[in-house]
Amino acid sequence: MVLKMDAAQIKSALAEIPEWKQNGQIISRTFQFKDFPLAIKFVNAIAEIAEHEWHHPDIDIRWNKVTLALTTHDAGGLTEKDFTLAKKFDEASRR
Repeated sequence: MVLKMDAAQIKSALAEIPEWKQNGQIISRTFQFKDFPLAIKFVNAIAEIAEHEWHHPDIDIRWNKVTLALTTHDAGGLTEKDFTLAKKFDEASRR
């Protein structure tokens, strides 16, 4: 079982992913790309990562912008899984 993080742990973890923002028990980030095909290429890459990690983000696609939102529903809030995945998504956006 994955444990929900407390406020101090969340603050510390957010410092490592400064482009992600917290809204309650969710962290999210909007990624912007040159065009729609690059945005979809990114979505396909994160889909593979999410399947491998068995932890899936909410995804909103708006032409060249992709917004991802993460929370761990089973834990009722944010866990280390969310922050680990956020870092992996950041890496995927730079490929």
